Amino acid sequence: RPKIGQGDFDTKTSKVEKFLSDGHKVKITIMFRGREVYHPELGREILERVAENVETVGKVDQFPKLDGRNMTMVLSPDKAAKQRRKNTEEIPSE
Repeated sequence: RPKIGQGDFDTKTSKVEKFLSDGHKVKITIMFRGREVYHPELGREILERVAENVETVGKVDQFPKLDGRNMTMVLSPDKAAKQRRKNTEEIPSE
């Protein structure tokens, strides 16, 4: 739903990060009900916030798209980001 609390948003985002770091694709769907469908910009803002928060582990595969009463976005693991994290973990900090 387009109206989500900050705690719920953080929980969903951390789950998305975990799936992406495990190498899985993630499809995020926002369902609009009633008059909410007339404000798709609210759903787009939420999906863009998710994409910004997980850009260290994933990238946008399919940008937000409205399909009837649902808006979906697909994220996939970013291999370059994974390699960068692996390289920084291998270098010990002194």
